[in-house]
Amino acid sequence: MSARPPSLRHPLDFLRARIASGVNRVTTDSKRRIDYGTPLGDPGLFGPDAVCWQVHADFTSMLVGGVAALLLQMLHPLALAGVWDHSTFRDDIHGRLGRTATFIAATTYGSRADALSLIERVRKIHEHVRGVAPDGTPYAANDPALLTWVHVAEMSSFLRAHLVYVNPDLSPQAQDRYYAETALVAEMLGARGVPRNRAEIADYLLEQRAVLVCDARTRAVVDVLMHAPAPNLATWPAARLLLHAGPDLLPDWAQAMFGLDRHAALRRLVVRAGVNGVAPVMRWALTNGVSKRARARVGAAGIETG
Repeated sequence: MSARPPSLRHPLDFLRARIASGVNRVTTDSKRRIDYGTPLGDPGLFGPDAVCWQVHADFTSMLVGGVAALLLQMLHPLALAGVWDHSTFRDDIHGRLGRTATFIAATTYGSRADALSLIERVRKIHEHVRGVAPDGTPYAANDPALLTWVHVAEMSSFLRAHLVYVNPDLSPQAQDRYYAETALVAEMLGARGVPRNRAEIADYLLEQRAVLVCDARTRAVVDVLMHAPAPNLATWPAARLLLHAGPDLLPDWAQAMFGLDRHAALRRLVVRAGVNGVAPVMRWALTNGVSKRARARVGAAGIETG
């Protein structure tokens, strides 16, 4: 009897590889490869005892949180203008997501040299991202206030996703540590007045609501994101679910601005059950995630989920 082809000999291994391949397409910057396994012993900017190493470890929650973060960011007219005028999101949404995911992963888990290099690279890119919003207001990506908005939208969404899908028992003290830790990266990018605990985050978001707007361009970005193609057939069902789980993590007032508050309770019931069903499969498929490679580099014990 002839041997079965490799792809048929171990069908679960084939499925795992296809899922991992799809994940890599939306979490990797094709122009920037980071080696999370070297140099040995390098703790990076934070080290394995940092809360951000816990919060950023799970792919599923980070993707859902990332979708929520992008939606929240686009409510700020100047953040939206920068993306609208300078981003390739319409033609390369996977590339946009990959660059953002690489930045978060590298500054969290990469070596110190890689993290600092990527921060400097982004600072230089920001120098050229400037223009004028439709209402005549000038904007610049290196504006400290705008950098703070982008940072807060991201970190509050990532932490919310972690609390919902990974560890609802993360202590208030650990949550405050998370905000204090991640403020470092925002400040290295040029942000100022960065909130450093839950109370400051809540106050900041309340203050910013006066300048937030949901208009036709905001909805156009949302439409591109919500209809982003799956990387491959194996990831199509999970991709659709995870994308549509993002709005559920938005604050109630943000859901109302997008007109998503009417069926919020029903959506929450459906998507959270779905994501909790998909998450174990994603964790099974990602056998050598970034956080695992970083822990091996540092020589830290512990089990990571992504």
